[in-house]
Amino acid sequence: MDSEKSKSSNGFYLICIFILLVGMAFLTYMWSSKRTELSNCTNENLVLKSDMDGMNKMMAGYVGNLSNDLKTDFKNMLDTYDKLIEKDQSKADSLNTQKQKIQVLLDELNSNKKLTASQLFTLRKENETLRNIMKGYVKQIDALNTLNISLTSKLDETSAELNTTITERDEFKKDAEEKSEQVKKGARLQAYTFRTYALQSKWNNTTKETDKAKSTIQLASSFTISQNPLAKAGKKSIYLQIINPDGKVLQANSGNTVDTEQGNVAYSDKKDIDYQNQEIDMSIFYDFKSTKAVKGNYKIKIICDGVVIGTDSITLK
Repeated sequence: MDSEKSKSSNGFYLICIFILLVGMAFLTYMWSSKRTELSNCTNENLVLKSDMDGMNKMMAGYVGNLSNDLKTDFKNMLDTYDKLIEKDQSKADSLNTQKQKIQVLLDELNSNKKLTASQLFTLRKENETLRNIMKGYVKQIDALNTLNISLTSKLDETSAELNTTITERDEFKKDAEEKSEQVKKGARLQAYTFRTYALQSKWNNTTKETDKAKSTIQLASSFTISQNPLAKAGKKSIYLQIINPDGKVLQANSGNTVDTEQGNVAYSDKKDIDYQNQEIDMSIFYDFKSTKAVKGNYKIKIICDGVVIGTDSITLK
């Protein structure tokens, strides 16, 4: 019976030892498995860390380049706005408003050395928006400049045409004035076949010619008024102007003056005629009343329609 108990006890111990061995084997397997998993996780973590380091380096370079690109772009946009303001001062206020927005973003880039990628992407979107606005202004101002150039060209053409018209008008006016002057000259009367002589008194109240100054009581000028179909017909005044040796105009009346091309001049005497475009023979007399004739040469001028139409002279001894 003791032998049976001993066998039973040994079997129990064997079973216990077996279970322990199996448990230890299982635990060993589980530990080995977890250790392998831990090693794998560690390796994966190292790989991920290496990848992250590489990505961070790459991102740092990209962020730096993006920051520099944005700064350059903002500066270029500011320069463009300055040029646009020079082209069109009327839009200076709105253009300066856009410049201020760009300057704020540029100042933000310059003041913060370590902007995140997210912040830089936000700045890039704002940059794109501002650039599109700038492009709109560029198109507007370029269109206005093109229109201005076109209008300036048309204005220059119009001015040239106007100058040509003015030149042609002035030439036509000059030509018309020249022709008018020619007609005017052609319409002037002429006095010719002069005979100027001095008269003295005779005992029977008649007169006779003389060349002695002391005997002269009258000067007479006889002449013919020319035929001229271009002249205006009708009543005309023919003026006699006698200039004595002293250069003074002899006047029957002190108020005797007439308007001529040389201004208002004195005359000695006049005679009215009815001119009908035919020759007229006539004489005009000047009486020495309050003055006496003096020796010397007397110049004779005949005036009609404001111009001298004939001249003569006489010398008294």
